[in-house]
Order: sequence, then structure tokens, then C-alpha cells
Amino acid sequence: MSSKRSSSFRRAIASGRRSLHRDILLDEAGLGVYKRFVRYVAYEILPCESHRRWYFHQNHLCPPPVFMAVITVIQIIVFLCYGVMLNKWVLQTYQPEFMKSPLVYHLAIAPRLEQLGFNALLQLMIGVPLEMVHGILRISLLYMAGVVAGSLTVSITDMRAPVVGGSGGVYALCSAHLANVVMNWAGMRCPYKLLRMILALVCMSSEVGRAVWLRFSPPLPSSGPQPSFMAHLSGAVVGISMGLLILRNYEENLQGQCSWWVIIFAFVTFLLFAIFWNIFAYELLGVQIPPAP
Repeated sequence: MSSKRSSSFRRAIASGRRSLHRDILLDEAGLGVYKRFVRYVAYEILPCESHRRWYFHQNHLCPPPVFMAVITVIQIIVFLCYGVMLNKWVLQTYQPEFMKSPLVYHLAIAPRLEQLGFNALLQLMIGVPLEMVHGILRISLLYMAGVVAGSLTVSITDMRAPVVGGSGGVYALCSAHLANVVMNWAGMRCPYKLLRMILALVCMSSEVGRAVWLRFSPPLPSSGPQPSFMAHLSGAVVGISMGLLILRNYEENLQGQCSWWVIIFAFVTFLLFAIFWNIFAYELLGVQIPPAP
């Protein structure tokens, strides 16, 4: 999380700020397909014209944004492999191995085809542009923090429920991006931003509502407990806290900010508490994992 901002960046911003209103990035002509895509990403993610121009001219695809693409491909391959081996396309999440080892299994496994499609779509549409702008280190940290927080939150708040899928990481990315757009509403230049904001909120709320309904609806005789929805909510909390701080500090050094260390301290404290909870709480509270039907 070291600073990528150099003295040349500060000099460029200081010397070029006056001319930016006459030299808007949208006025650039003769661009190739890739450069037009980079400009599109800059206007989708960054709220400041000077930052957009800096990103546009400094982008060299090194390192390439491969993290979100690799995660998505792994999730699709694992889902297809399980579907072929089990001859079914709904993962039986009540199996004890999935409930005892959520951190190992749930990132790469989606319980249903519709959840896999929803997560993959958001990871590619939002995660890849964020990774292009903010880098693989910051976005992978945010995604994995959402995944870990989602898994551990379920193990504390819904101890008898399984958790599978990368919904915690997906909601961390989406909530961070949406919160950043709202807080920088005037500076964002993405087209139809209000309509797209409403559509994104409706889709995310519908997914959470579907997860709540599946969790509390009476299970079929051949099924066990349905996956918990708490991973979605905890991922959103991670996005609004840690993620928003990352996205609002483009090219800034996070290590020099007090708010960053407060968030890290809170996350580590929660992590340690959740680990001890998982070690001792099941036995002390007498919680039994439901047997497979």
C-alpha cells in the first residue's frame, strides 16, 4: 500500500491545473480502441479531471488487471467441474465440509448458477475497471477483506448456516464504488449516472432479498440449510469503510493517514475476535452443525 504518487505527479498537477479546463480529456482526438477504453474507464472511476488525465497518460498496463479476471475464471471452472461430477447445477451446501471450512471453499464455489452469473458480471464490470485505475494490490486487498469478513461474520451471526461464493468481496467492491460516486457526484462524468446508480442498487438489493428469502424459507426435504445473507451485508460494510478510503485516495499514500490505521486496527480486532469465536463458541454454546439429509 505504498505511495505511487511521485513528485512529478504533484508538479504536473500544479502546473497543469489552470489549463485543464481548456484541455479536457474528452477532446482528445485520433485515439485507438484501447486508449478510448482507458478514457472511458477514467471517466467511470475518477471524479477529478486532473486525475483522469494523469491516469490516461500514465497507463501502460503494467501490471495488467488480471486479479478479478483470474478469480472469475476460477469460480466458473470450479462450478462447471462440480456440475459435471455431481450431475447437478445446485451445490448442496449443507455438507459438513463446506460448513467447517468456509475460508477454503466459499471463495471459489457458487451454490447456484444465477449467483455465479451475478457475481461474475459485477466482478468484470466493476472490479476490472477499479483494478485498472487503483492497481492489483489495493483492489485484491479490498476484495479479499470482503471475502474474509463475510465468511467470519456468518460464522458469528448465523452459526448453523453455510457460506459459499464470493459475495462478500463483490459487495465490498460495489458498495465502495457506489459510495465513491455519491460522495463525488458533481465531479463524476459517467453518462446516465443516476439511472445506473438506481439500477445497481435495485440489482444488489434484489440479490440480498433473494438470499434472505432462501435462508428463511422452509427447506425442501432433500436440502439442508441455505447459505446465509450476512456475507453480503458485511462485504458492504467493508466497502463503505476500507474501500471508500482506498478509492478516495487515488495515487495517495494510505500508510500516512490516521483513518487508514484506524480501519486496519478495527478489521484486525474483528478478525482476532472471529477466530477465537470459531475456536471456542461452538463447543461452549453447544451449537451443532445440521447433519446432511
